[in-house]
Amino acid sequence: METLYTAEALATGGGRDGHVRTADGILDTDVRTPKELGGAGGAPNPELLFAAGYAASFQSALQSVARAQKVSIEGSSVGSRVALGSNGQGGFGLAVALEVNIPELDHDIAQQLADAAHQVCPYSNATRGNIEVTVTVVDD
Repeated sequence: METLYTAEALATGGGRDGHVRTADGILDTDVRTPKELGGAGGAPNPELLFAAGYAASFQSALQSVARAQKVSIEGSSVGSRVALGSNGQGGFGLAVALEVNIPELDHDIAQQLADAAHQVCPYSNATRGNIEVTVTVVDD
């Protein structure tokens, strides 16, 4: 792989109850275990950060695919839900649900664009075969 960009971050403290900071200082925040997992909540957690990153990356891939196909996706959005659960082998796993909304575009064409974006998105490529990812076009 030819590297185009490298992001660098450091986690300190207690992992899910610690601190993360990027080398450039743009992201510099405490992280907390969510209340749903018995933690204090009130701060980002790894799944929230992953969900935000995946949604933004997929939206960028969607724009790239649409541009190449000369299709307008103005007003589009990508929602991401990242689920954390037991993998049944003593560890944990993730599952991702992506919801793509492209107003003013035929549902089938929107799904074709979303499927094409799923092939070029770096998050999709990194997770393919490792975690379950569903991509659904929604009309709202």
